[in-house]
Amino acid sequence: MASEKQVIILTEAASFQVKEMMVHNEEENASLRVAVKGGGCSGLSYGMAFEQTVNEDDYIDNQHGIQIIVSKEDAGILQDTKIDFKQSLMGGGFTIDNPNALASCGCGTSFKAAARPAEEQPCE
Repeated sequence: MASEKQVIILTEAASFQVKEMMVHNEEENASLRVAVKGGGCSGLSYGMAFEQTVNEDDYIDNQHGIQIIVSKEDAGILQDTKIDFKQSLMGGGFTIDNPNALASCGCGTSFKAAARPAEEQPCE
């Protein structure tokens, strides 16, 4: 059974953007899954996706009207990670501030973590 635990900190700006994307993609009843996967020039990368199902080993949290799910496997690496959305003259995008990252790539989407060593990939 999934348990409640705050792993991710979702800002109001990020939640507003996520809600807009949910409407645009007809995923209003979905949860936001935040995950870690292998890849990227530093070895690990972040993933965010809409999902309809919650797994038995997921942590769940509700922030700003969005259900956020994180697998127990990824929770240690993502604990206290802040997801924000920044708008600028050049456009906008999500920013991820992970206090557990040992190093981040210049591209901003790849990182290293002591809890899960991974093989580095070339930047794309």
